[in-house]
Amino acid sequence: MGVRDFAAGLGGARGEYRGGVTRRPRLTPAIADARRAVRAALERAGARDGELVLVALSGGADSLALAAAAAFEAPRLGLAAGAIVVDHGLQTGSARVAEQVAGTARGLGLDPVRVVAVDVNGTPGAGGPEAAARDARYAALEQARAALGASWILTGHTRDDQAEQVLLGLARGSGTRSLAGIPPRRGRILRPLLGLPRSSTLAACADAGLAPWADPQNADPAFSRVRVRERVLPMLERELGPGIAEALARTAELAREDAEAFDEMIDETIEEIVEHAEAGISVSVAALAANPAALRHRIIRTVAEAEFGVSLARGHTVAVAELVTNWHGQGTLHLPGIRVVRTGDRLVFTAATAPERALGVTTGGADSQDHGE
Repeated sequence: MGVRDFAAGLGGARGEYRGGVTRRPRLTPAIADARRAVRAALERAGARDGELVLVALSGGADSLALAAAAAFEAPRLGLAAGAIVVDHGLQTGSARVAEQVAGTARGLGLDPVRVVAVDVNGTPGAGGPEAAARDARYAALEQARAALGASWILTGHTRDDQAEQVLLGLARGSGTRSLAGIPPRRGRILRPLLGLPRSSTLAACADAGLAPWADPQNADPAFSRVRVRERVLPMLERELGPGIAEALARTAELAREDAEAFDEMIDETIEEIVEHAEAGISVSVAALAANPAALRHRIIRTVAEAEFGVSLARGHTVAVAELVTNWHGQGTLHLPGIRVVRTGDRLVFTAATAPERALGVTTGGADSQDHGE
């Protein structure tokens, strides 16, 4: 779709002007579903009268349906609604497209509307270009939220995105955190449309006379998420029957409940078994041994991440656990970013030295990390 085609869809946003009469798009099931989802998400979050919410708007069908729903529902909840358009700069003409998307937002009645350019190539990270773009986008959204004094950012993730995330987590061999998929709320981010299929957002845009922008990268098989969307999920639907996306989304919900329960247990347990040691943290060996493997491993990962900012891979986590379950006098484990040694009845975690970090010294496997989106 060209920029002119995209701009042509603006008419249905606020109602078409025909013979001096402004006609609003009729209320269809798809439009109603999007509006209800937005209202429910804002009410669950406790959005208060006078607050500003911002839609993360790419111009695609999902975020466009979300923007139209937010523009309708926010004023009825006493809220102001605006939009942030992130220009990733990855395609020729991306700045022009971003301005067209911003024009769509203004046509919907959203205010304020800001276009923010980011440098994806300058974003560090080991997750590849998709992860770099995501990190740059969320950083830009948070900066814009803070600068504008907004309370919430709404993103257009749908049930299909959730299904894709679960499949990618399975393919990586990740644990429950990754299988829990995309949370409906994280910090100041709300995802109202997670319960709706992508077909609903496409229908909502069509019913409202909105023409979404088709991002070429969303059809590029070089990206793993696109292969899951275009090849894997359709194949599963053909071979196993319809409803796969819904079932995967339900799996994510169940996994998230388990993960949240684990988190509460870990927080309570850590308070009892963790002590500050010289230049680090120590954990009771007896307490770790008394817990089942799943809880023991989660405690180890939590200590490493919370205290040292280190995300341990599965192999590294198991190597640390063996200092508890298979102790035979092993020496210090040198892991990425930390060192772990058993001293008497305690496991002592300390930060790696600068030379160790420079050398990247590791012990143990390098399996997939146990965390997701």
